[in-house]
Amino acid sequence: MAGGAVVGTADTSRIEAPVTVKAYLMCAFAAFGGIFFGYDTGWMGGVMAMKYFIHQYTDLPYPGPDASDVEKKAFVLPSWEVSLLTSILSLGTFLGAIIAGDLADHIGRRWTIISGCLIFTVGCILQTASTGLGVMVAGRVIAGGGVGFISAIIILYMSEIAPRKVRGALVSGYQFCITIGILLANCVVYATQNRLDTGSYRIPVGIQFLWAIILGGGLFFLPESPRYFVKKGKVDDAIKALSSVRGQPSDSQYIQDELAEIIANHEYELSVIPAGGYFATWKNCFTGSITNASSNIRRTLLGIGLQMMQQLTGINFIFYYGVVFFTQLETISNPFLISLITTLVNVLSTPLSFWMVERFGRRNLMIVGGTGMVICQYIVGIVGVTAGKKQSDGSFNNSAVSAMIAFICFNIFMFATTWGPCAWVVIGEVFPLPIRSRGVGLSTASNWFWNCIIAVITPYLTGEEYANLGSRIFFMWGSLCVISVIFAYFLVPETKGLSLEQVDRMLEEVSPRKSRSWVPHSTFAADMGLKIHGDSDVEQVQAAETKEIV
Repeated sequence: MAGGAVVGTADTSRIEAPVTVKAYLMCAFAAFGGIFFGYDTGWMGGVMAMKYFIHQYTDLPYPGPDASDVEKKAFVLPSWEVSLLTSILSLGTFLGAIIAGDLADHIGRRWTIISGCLIFTVGCILQTASTGLGVMVAGRVIAGGGVGFISAIIILYMSEIAPRKVRGALVSGYQFCITIGILLANCVVYATQNRLDTGSYRIPVGIQFLWAIILGGGLFFLPESPRYFVKKGKVDDAIKALSSVRGQPSDSQYIQDELAEIIANHEYELSVIPAGGYFATWKNCFTGSITNASSNIRRTLLGIGLQMMQQLTGINFIFYYGVVFFTQLETISNPFLISLITTLVNVLSTPLSFWMVERFGRRNLMIVGGTGMVICQYIVGIVGVTAGKKQSDGSFNNSAVSAMIAFICFNIFMFATTWGPCAWVVIGEVFPLPIRSRGVGLSTASNWFWNCIIAVITPYLTGEEYANLGSRIFFMWGSLCVISVIFAYFLVPETKGLSLEQVDRMLEEVSPRKSRSWVPHSTFAADMGLKIHGDSDVEQVQAAETKEIV
């Protein structure tokens, strides 16, 4: 087939090869990129509460065994420093995600991720070597750039190579790896928290080198995305890549049918929005009418909005500031342990989404999950300002505090099985090929932008010298979750079980609220006038392939 005319199919059930174990393993390995995101989210929050780190970065003396409560409470990093150390990573990731969205169309998805691993390594070296704020901040910015590359393009790469019937489950694996990263970070921090030397923070930072080596090294052996080659007009390379991804010979009818559909869809999209220069391609992300669900601007705003809403659920407040927040409540004896428990709940809950996202769909999970988070967060806030509040005599209600922790865990469960994975799944599915890398890059940048905003403002919202909201902050997160439910109901389409090309067609024909009932009825290959093989050809190919399998 290489070098010859591409022959497509009019059968909507034959636009993709059967699922193979190889496809599962490739996506599972790519999902490992979530470790970067999760681990870096997890270690800084714990490190900022370590005695040695506070002493190192503030020059405050260690509180003695007879220190007063006032002296103990004063032995903390200042709010501005907590804000800077946490948020500065997000600045790097924001810029990295936008640059990566552009770079992935020039050097490919695979090499962009590998470049991200190299940048991340440089940042890790600086953070590990730091003994003061300046070098640590520089290292966090550079490492953030690498994480931005990886977090944006891993989603793009996985969405373009994953089989449509299990794409949601496989991309959800990225969110699972994020939770694994957070858990690993909490475990390492828990083990080093009492060290009174630089190892207390250098060990958690230094372990990150391992993630860069594994992901960057492994990607040398994985194929490039076939859709990238189609976009670049390299059909022969696309055939080889698709053959490798699907585990089929290059002359397989399955490979020919799927490639024809990808090419036809790309040609259709180019006929609607012609390719242009550098600035024109960025401008294409914002063309069309905002009221049209299939327009580029609507899809771009959908991706940006999804990632914004995911962050505004307040989940990273728990993972960034959990230890600091639980300490400020003064009703929890071991904040490090509670933080570890909440992280474990996150890890154990996320695998359920692998099944749920393909069984119930993306849209339904977001609506139900958002509603559940509203209920949990309002309960935490109500209990926190009533029975769970520390009394004037220093006493507190153990049962009320336990109830707060329980509903925080329920909230994490709702997030981990719905908004956590689904937001990543949907942004990898809704963009057409001509703007996909930039669209995913902008969406991921939105995630990191709001991550940065939350990291900047939270110390001022909860710090005693500022707003001092305490547990009342959960009223804010709960109210924002109400907005996320409304957003999902009116704007998020159902993409379960559709190929990326079929998602394009669905968005053109129905509104998000009616998307669940949409059924594919034609192929782009047939609609665009590509040569179509007949039913007898399909039957002969199926018989031959069945015989080969047997």
